[in-house]
Amino acid sequence: MNLININETNKELVEIYHQLRDKAFVSDNSFIADSPKVVNILLQTNIKIKSILATHEYYKECEDLILTKNIDNLFVLSKKDMEKIIGHKIHHNCMMHGIRPEQTSLDNLDDNIIMLDEISSSENVGSIARSAAALGIKSFLVPKTAPHPYSRRALRVSMGHVSKLKYLIYGDIFETIKLLKKNDYKVFGAEVVDTSINLQDVNVPKKWVLLMGHEGKGLSKELLDICDYTVKIEMESDVRSFNVAVASSIMMYVMKTQFTNSYNT
Repeated sequence: MNLININETNKELVEIYHQLRDKAFVSDNSFIADSPKVVNILLQTNIKIKSILATHEYYKECEDLILTKNIDNLFVLSKKDMEKIIGHKIHHNCMMHGIRPEQTSLDNLDDNIIMLDEISSSENVGSIARSAAALGIKSFLVPKTAPHPYSRRALRVSMGHVSKLKYLIYGDIFETIKLLKKNDYKVFGAEVVDTSINLQDVNVPKKWVLLMGHEGKGLSKELLDICDYTVKIEMESDVRSFNVAVASSIMMYVMKTQFTNSYNT
């Protein structure tokens, strides 16, 4: 490997690692990934990698994997110097600069879709992406107003598994749902209201969208009105709801397995 040592004379080569904070992107759709586990997962995808910034220890340990990719810029320096460049304390020895993969059009998404409304937390976006990848829900719809799935924190929380998903950043949620329904998807809004169906009683169709709302506000009445069904998780009467990432995981699992079991019966 041709490692490039970073010092005071050439540190501008890695300025991008300081510039791209959690929700920052530049015109070429660059993103930054943190930690060996995340970087190593991304190294096994078709994502374009512009550079790696890591210690000698990381390069030695992961040389075989790195050599499977054609990466021009392999920057090396100590963990202490990495922290100086990044501007904060880190708990790992590796970072990566890549280009976000192309979005997938609505017409090319899979039969099962997890869709977010006004999610505000990067951690929740990343956690939901990780659960979706684990459960085989391979299409992810996120609004422009929410943290991007390839923002630094969301990517880290997903452990890089968002790279296994088709994703689309949508604009108008009402128009998007209309188009999904036109493509024969049934839309399930996750909300606790009088008309909600218990999750265990849902008749799961082949093509479905599970719509999750804001962490605090949930889904608006206007959105619930255009969903085909409203669904809730059965829980104790004195507990209002689960965390949105936990609720998403439970609902995706049940809907995925209930359709599979019904199909195989």
